[in-house]
Amino acid sequence: MKKAIILFAVALLNTAAFAQTTWTNDKMHSKLGFTITHLSVSDVDGIFTDFTCTITASKPDFSDAKFALTVNAASVNTDVDYRDKDLRSAGYFDVAKYPIITFASTGVSTVSANHYKLSGNLTLHGVTKPVTLDLWYRGTITNPMTKKDDAGFKLTGTINRTDFGIAPNAPNAMLSTDVIINANGEFAKQ
Repeated sequence: MKKAIILFAVALLNTAAFAQTTWTNDKMHSKLGFTITHLSVSDVDGIFTDFTCTITASKPDFSDAKFALTVNAASVNTDVDYRDKDLRSAGYFDVAKYPIITFASTGVSTVSANHYKLSGNLTLHGVTKPVTLDLWYRGTITNPMTKKDDAGFKLTGTINRTDFGIAPNAPNAMLSTDVIINANGEFAKQ
């Protein structure tokens, strides 16, 4: 009986220590990128330099995590000024009309240890569609600089640009309809 009470107390403490924790991306150690194929022969990479992502979770393995992402669409950067201006125009992201990109998760399903399918609603170019992406929880450590817990994640997946009205008249041979999403992030426990 005494053993059962001790085990219950330890389980209760562990649950209380992690109850509904919020994590925010460390902007210096987080990257939100994409890749699209140009003329069917080369890949063009880009990033968004201004975004915020928060995670709330009550389980230490993040299997119940909820993600909320907000992106400044005008922060698109492909290292080519002319192309970046074009991407901000009405022909692509139309940042004057649709300045914010959002993602709100609706569920997490376990694939294997620390590997999940993350489902949610992506709003891009004024269109909201459900998407499912691959999420890898890379672990949690105590950051030696801040002395706070940091968790690491990698997110990958593919979306169809035409589903969101991005350059709908550009043929696949010119710009692939598939856009690969590739994000890495460190998240600080709040």
